[in-house]
Amino acid sequence: MKKLYKLVLIVLIFSIVPITGIFADSTAEGSHDMMWITWIGSFAALIFALFLAVSVIKKDAGSEIMRTISRAIQEGAIAYLKQQYKVVALFFVFLFILLAVISFWLKLLSPFVPFAFITGGFFSGLAGFIGMSISTRANARTARAAQDTLNGGLRVAFSSGTVMGMVVVGLGLLDLSIWWTLLRYVFLPMGLIKNIAEIPPIMITFGMGASSMALFARLGGGIFTKAADVGADLVGKVEAGIPEDDPRNPATIADNVGDNVGDVAGMGADLYESYVGSIIATMALGSIASLKLPNVSALQAIQIPVSIATIGVLSSILGTVFVHAKGDVSQKVLLGALRRGIYAATIMIAVFSFILIYFTAGKSFLGVWGAVIVGLIAGNIIGFSTEYFTSDNYKPTKELANETQTGPATVIIGGIALGMASTFVPVITVALATLFAFFISGGGVNPGIGLYGIGMAAVGMLSTLGITLATDAYGPVADNAGGIAEMANLDPAVRERTDALDALGNTTAATGKGFAIGSAALTALALLAEYGNKIVEGLHHIPVSKTFENLYTGLLHITRSAGGQIQNVSLSVDLMNPLILVGLLIGGVLPFVFSSMSMRAVGRAAGDMVKEVRRQFREKKGILQGTEKPDYAACVLISTKSAQREMVLPSLLAIIAPVSVGIIFGPVTVIALLAGSLATGFVLAIMMANSGGAWDNAKKYVENGNLGGKGSDAHKAAIVGDTVGDPFKDTSGPSLNILIKLMSMVSIVFVTSFIALNNLILRLFG
Repeated sequence: MKKLYKLVLIVLIFSIVPITGIFADSTAEGSHDMMWITWIGSFAALIFALFLAVSVIKKDAGSEIMRTISRAIQEGAIAYLKQQYKVVALFFVFLFILLAVISFWLKLLSPFVPFAFITGGFFSGLAGFIGMSISTRANARTARAAQDTLNGGLRVAFSSGTVMGMVVVGLGLLDLSIWWTLLRYVFLPMGLIKNIAEIPPIMITFGMGASSMALFARLGGGIFTKAADVGADLVGKVEAGIPEDDPRNPATIADNVGDNVGDVAGMGADLYESYVGSIIATMALGSIASLKLPNVSALQAIQIPVSIATIGVLSSILGTVFVHAKGDVSQKVLLGALRRGIYAATIMIAVFSFILIYFTAGKSFLGVWGAVIVGLIAGNIIGFSTEYFTSDNYKPTKELANETQTGPATVIIGGIALGMASTFVPVITVALATLFAFFISGGGVNPGIGLYGIGMAAVGMLSTLGITLATDAYGPVADNAGGIAEMANLDPAVRERTDALDALGNTTAATGKGFAIGSAALTALALLAEYGNKIVEGLHHIPVSKTFENLYTGLLHITRSAGGQIQNVSLSVDLMNPLILVGLLIGGVLPFVFSSMSMRAVGRAAGDMVKEVRRQFREKKGILQGTEKPDYAACVLISTKSAQREMVLPSLLAIIAPVSVGIIFGPVTVIALLAGSLATGFVLAIMMANSGGAWDNAKKYVENGNLGGKGSDAHKAAIVGDTVGDPFKDTSGPSLNILIKLMSMVSIVFVTSFIALNNLILRLFG
């Protein structure tokens, strides 16, 4: 293993050092292409993931009953994903046809757009599928390792999570590399693309495909897992008084399946789109910013964010060597072990990204490196804040646990209040990071490079994703391991160890959501800037009427030649303009409508699950006595059908809303819609994720023997709070960051259609 880490360090150094002489001719778009580094990063991540996956599978999976339970979870998860992908495939086929019509018939989009959309969705789904496949195999192995030591369980579960992290970043860089190679070296020489600057806007479309897949995966997986979780908790733990993951609970297998399809497959697809979205948005801004920079070419500005992401991958691999703990230790020590890995990766990224930027773009571009550092620091601050509000090592969650002594109502009130309070630090952090990144990178002199700096801050925040996602994805594995330990009647000490890992996983999962939400805000700002650029670009290519121009007086400033041809276009946003106010209001309400739809979906699905579990207890008296076997398959089927039925409408909202507003009210109103949804969606996502995480850990705090322990009135109140928090933290909350980015990408892709159709409506109806 040590030899492998040394090899990665050598690769990292020798990927960066040769660049010192490559960019002597900084103004050329010629042969100095750094994308070969991205291929190296992609293959390094995927090979490392394969190595870890093999090492996990070689571990002992325990007794036959442990293997049987693990296989049941695996089969249920695979069956669900196959059904989900069938539904999602219909959506992708429809959008592919629509994009093809707009591209090939109406000539409003590049002909590569439909195909980029498909590949983005494919790789996003593949990342989640691979991560889930290894997590469902690692659960029994984690339980078996935890029979020996807590550190043994941590190593197996963390290795499984690292597979997820490396697959996400590896496939993300692979998708970027493939499209760059095709567009740069095949289609550009053929004349199908005019110049390098046209490549990033085309690649944004595969970000749209990735976001679409991620939204379906997050919503569908979240509905599945929370329906099962709520049913298992309310009927099993509260009404029947049996332990969590008791084999007598009919919903327990569905609950364990849900941990994988929601918290692993869904999360993998989610963070894949966050990762590639931040990179391609910054690449697009770089191609425009470079036009006003004398010493930096478009090629350099486009490739710097990809190269820094590659450095992040290699640094994350090296960071995993620092994650270890000896013997049976406290949660605080385990958290410190995970932090060491993240800090080590962060330091390496800071050092090597400095070398990269200094020797490619020169001293004048070091402000962009400063923006990367801003992103890294902001990510860690958000992580600290999330940990403080959700971990039972700190005051907020302990106080929330104390609320259980006065009943479920006070627990729910306290959890919502905690979530609201927890939004302040992340919002201020992102606000300051936006300002610092803008001005440090040179936005005071050149706004274009300032916006590029904001995008680089998002890239910096997600550059450690390979290891931060590993600390997140191992949590569901530990949760499943605890369930297997319970169902297989292992020594109580094993369950105590897996519970310690699971409780830590709740905190790291909340931290991972914080990273995703924070980066989503920065990425959405970068995409918002790119959308404004695309409006200006679109008006140069699509002839619009005087009616269109007059309607947007004060928002669009159009200069025409004597012959009526558009010569120059500039865009400004006036908050007093009713078209802007309408957009802000519609955008502001969308996250709430979306959350309502997704939470109601969980409620309906959970209601069906509760009825089924009650039916089995009522009709099969032998279940609770241990003489009859529950019908696990019926509960898995309920969650599967509910998820497929309920995930479609909320997902379509992300596409229907911006397209409808763009066609009816025009492309400028969409800017306000995106800004409004970003402002409310960002805050709401943090509030829901942190409330849910705190409720979950408050329950575990009670279950650890505090305030009366398991079976007490405080415990029952904590379970109710956790039940409310489940859709907060695992369905609606994490889906919101996908919503705001997907709406931005949809708007960028369809902006020319907005202009053309809105202009047509104005011509027809005046």
